[in-house]
Amino acid sequence: MSKRVFLVVLDSFGIGEAPDAAAYGDVGTNTLRSISKSQFFNMDNLKKMGFFNIDGVDFLDGVDDPTGGFARLTEISKGKDTTTGHWEMAGINSSTPMPTYPDGFPKEVIDEFEKVTGRGVLCNKPYSGTVVINEYGDEHVKTGKLIVYTSADSVFQIAAHEDVVPVEELYDICRKARKILQGKHGVGRVIARPFIGSGNGNYTRTNRRHDFSLEPTAVTMLDQLKAAGKDVLAIGKINDIFAGKGITDYVYTPGGNPEGIDKTIEWMDRDFDGLCFVNLVDTDMIYGHRNDVDGYAKAIAYYDSKLPEILSKMRDDDILMMTADHGCDPGFTQSTDHSREYVFFVMYGKNVRPGNRGTRSTFADVGATVLDYFDIKPEFAGESMLK
Repeated sequence: MSKRVFLVVLDSFGIGEAPDAAAYGDVGTNTLRSISKSQFFNMDNLKKMGFFNIDGVDFLDGVDDPTGGFARLTEISKGKDTTTGHWEMAGINSSTPMPTYPDGFPKEVIDEFEKVTGRGVLCNKPYSGTVVINEYGDEHVKTGKLIVYTSADSVFQIAAHEDVVPVEELYDICRKARKILQGKHGVGRVIARPFIGSGNGNYTRTNRRHDFSLEPTAVTMLDQLKAAGKDVLAIGKINDIFAGKGITDYVYTPGGNPEGIDKTIEWMDRDFDGLCFVNLVDTDMIYGHRNDVDGYAKAIAYYDSKLPEILSKMRDDDILMMTADHGCDPGFTQSTDHSREYVFFVMYGKNVRPGNRGTRSTFADVGATVLDYFDIKPEFAGESMLK
């Protein structure tokens, strides 16, 4: 009988400031607490599994007999971005933070970029992605220069109007940037940000964003699963985060969380032996970064409302695991960036003994737990939470 694990990442769903939050300017952050104050907050199904019984969740009432196993995870890597968080849960400890550029990218990077693309550059500083296209869009359309910007994360973002730079050309430009951005300038992601609009600051981003990640720097649980002949299916931006490494099949979800959830439910009808790894990004991209507490609460409530359908599709040897990659507290008005928080871990299935696994010292315990279920010894530091 084949075994299947469904690992769902609720992107940025933190549950309270990490011990080193002060080093990141994130004292007082708690994504869960912020959304719990919204009138749209509802996590009844996750609550039954033990979500509110997790260490430190002392502001919500837990249950007496949780149906799932659960834990609080501490990030050991230096960083609080998507790539670092996902890589750590798959077994990589990023002891050196990926480079960030609060003053924009250095001249040698921009010069080389302009040389290989044949186009000039606009902006080159940290910016809100929705604001930057409206402030620089008209000049971009007029000159064909590329809008290059960054954020608090380790990212090199390139925005271009789809009528000025066709999307496939923009992707090719990003591949060229990815080759430049290695070594000391090896940012976590180069991101294509296509947009449309009619001018005069009236521009909107399209859903054809694409991420070009660094290749993982060490062996991950995905590599180990694939090497053992297991299937590794990726839904959402997982394939991009791992640069395709260790993945056997994938699908993107431009329709956001609803599409990602529907695709997960659809793929639960597939016969496979291995892992289905899912990222649901809306909580981070649409709500966390925009300080939209109600929107974030609604997105979590929607996922929670779909859980019964997901559980109804589970087979006897299936395990559902859920976690997050970092925080992004929408109620923390001093910032719109990610927050250095503990994240939750909840797992459910007939082969899971319910109960508290305590506070863990690394996200890599997730990868170790997945591998343990397939009787594979992890080639990284992590302890299984199955037993």
